[in-house]
Amino acid sequence: VLVSVICSSPQNYPLYIRSIPTENELKFHYTVHTSLDVVDEKISAMGKALVDQRELYLGLLYPTEDYKVYGYVTNSKVKFVMVVDSSNTALRDNEIRSMFRKLHNSYTDIMCNPFYNPGDRIHSRAFDNMVNSMMVQVC
Repeated sequence: VLVSVICSSPQNYPLYIRSIPTENELKFHYTVHTSLDVVDEKISAMGKALVDQRELYLGLLYPTEDYKVYGYVTNSKVKFVMVVDSSNTALRDNEIRSMFRKLHNSYTDIMCNPFYNPGDRIHSRAFDNMVNSMMVQVC
């Protein structure tokens, strides 16, 4: 089972990448950048409606033969992308949505840390533990 979680800055450079198994991290850089383009398209298509609805979950960005790519964007335009193995049929939309909420809450905790400089790569043990527990739950 393949799971990958990516956190990207508003300027679309990666702040955090985690994959299970770990040897696939580099493989997903291309997938992440193409999915960030899809996220930007969805945001611009929604325009003001996105801000009015406060709907941060973008849903399924695109499926491929091997995996499904889901997206989420915060109010500050930080993007979360999750890549899940297509063979995992146990994951429903509401479970993906709740995992993105957990990611967003943990990211908010990092931003509240006075020693974290916004825009730096995320090096937080608490964030790592949360992502790892979420990935183990999915696998």
